Amino acid sequence: MNDASAAPNPIGRSLSSAELVTTIAHFHRAEIARMAGWRDRLDRTTNWAITVVAAMLSVSLSTASAHHGVLLFAMLLVLLLLWIEARRYRFFDFYRARVRQLERHYFAQIFAPREDFASDWLLIVGEGLRAPKFLLSQRVALARRLRRNYAYLFLVLLLAWVLKISTPSLQAVGARPGLVGSLREVIDNAALGPIPGTVIVAFIAAFYIALFAAAFVAVGDRGELTFGDVHV
Repeated sequence: MNDASAAPNPIGRSLSSAELVTTIAHFHRAEIARMAGWRDRLDRTTNWAITVVAAMLSVSLSTASAHHGVLLFAMLLVLLLLWIEARRYRFFDFYRARVRQLERHYFAQIFAPREDFASDWLLIVGEGLRAPKFLLSQRVALARRLRRNYAYLFLVLLLAWVLKISTPSLQAVGARPGLVGSLREVIDNAALGPIPGTVIVAFIAAFYIALFAAAFVAVGDRGELTFGDVHV
């Protein structure tokens, strides 16, 4: 009767030392596989974004009849891919953090022991297995991926768009070479159908200001560099 009413011990406490070591080793290997899988998905999304940028640049700058709206469409596509990659990054960050927990609190303690170093880390891992929760928001994930890769892609698209609307020979066959003569002409060339160029230029300016503010004005986010300069 007493045995039946006694609260069972956590499963980790009932394992022998050898069993616990084997369990942690297999768990670490499995988490690395998960992390690597999400890392591969991140790389695929970045490759898609690079392919989109290269294709749109080729279409827009190699043909004078191509409208500058092609580059605006490329910006929207890259923004969509950034959103998808930020979502994938949240999953990657979750599994990477778990791998780093095992490395910092278990393997590092074997090779270089420290006293009173997060002795309850195994319980934290267990709670994370019972109720997994993202460790960072979508906004922070967007900022990190922007700083890492996408800021450069957006900058390339912006420079290509400015070149397109400021160079007559890239807008009409047989136009004179060189740049336009005035800023007013550049703004007029930015028109998109019935939408005047002033509106398009103002929208693109606001879009890029918001984009780079979100990327580089994130308060107190060291991200991957929290526990060292090397990150995956």
